[in-house]
Amino acid sequence: MTALERYPTLLAAYAALAGTAVLAGVLALIAPDLVRARTRVAGLRQVMAWTAAAAVIAGSLIAGWQATVIVFALISFICLREFLAMAPTRREDRLVVLFVYGSVLISYWSIWIDNYHYFQVIIPIYIFVATAFLMALVGRADGFLATAGIMQWGAIICVYNLGHVAFLIRTPDQETPQAGPAGLVFFLIIAAQVSDFAQAICDRLIGRHTISARISETTTWEGLLAGSLLTAIAFVVAAPWYCPLPFWPSAFVGAAFPLWAAAGRLTWSAVRHDLGVANSSRLLPGAGGALDRFASLTFAGPWYFHMHAIFALEKF
Repeated sequence: MTALERYPTLLAAYAALAGTAVLAGVLALIAPDLVRARTRVAGLRQVMAWTAAAAVIAGSLIAGWQATVIVFALISFICLREFLAMAPTRREDRLVVLFVYGSVLISYWSIWIDNYHYFQVIIPIYIFVATAFLMALVGRADGFLATAGIMQWGAIICVYNLGHVAFLIRTPDQETPQAGPAGLVFFLIIAAQVSDFAQAICDRLIGRHTISARISETTTWEGLLAGSLLTAIAFVVAAPWYCPLPFWPSAFVGAAFPLWAAAGRLTWSAVRHDLGVANSSRLLPGAGGALDRFASLTFAGPWYFHMHAIFALEKF
């Protein structure tokens, strides 16, 4: 029996997701500017790319924890690849870069064997110190701190932080009676997308004062506050159907969630400006790369995970 068969609320959410994809396709054809596209064809390609990515993740959640872990390992690898491809590295760093790529296998192996203690320490401690030591072994002295910071920052953001999202799928069914562990992960991803969308719309409608023009010309204080309020309300209203959080912890988590999501987007925007690029890649037509799409999750995912661990989940 699949997760959709066991949990009607998850089935309803998937139906709503499919309806949203159809609606977005219609809007892209009628008014492409609503999806930030210049032409109907570009808008439709953007919606199709988003729909394909959503279908892959949704399908993995239905297939089970093994498929979900594999898909998120691939997402982490793609995000890390995009980041390291943009970051300033030299030929002498190739061995270190290869080692950092190996952190994807090591970290997700700890999720595969369901060992949270390994997951907690592998990247923040052992990959962290091993990367610096390996750089010292290959004789990289000039620019040591800058390069070590690039490698370690990439491993933390792209692998460790996103790994928290994947680890939620290992939650026992009895701890998530609302929609199962698949629903727990699905709700997190949808909440991040709702936060991105709500703040973008509010920026366009009521935005007047930019938070930091050097970092993002479109992100405003009005959009952040209004979008965060809308996201927090939607989070608290929908959470009882997908999360085991009691009401007041749910309100606390939901109120801070869009702020963490916005922090992830603004931080990644700052990184892009520092590297002099507009998008992490052209993986998704009209929508940038994987890291552009998952930037909010890199900050909001760990928050969502740890608050559930504190308030609701015995496993963690």
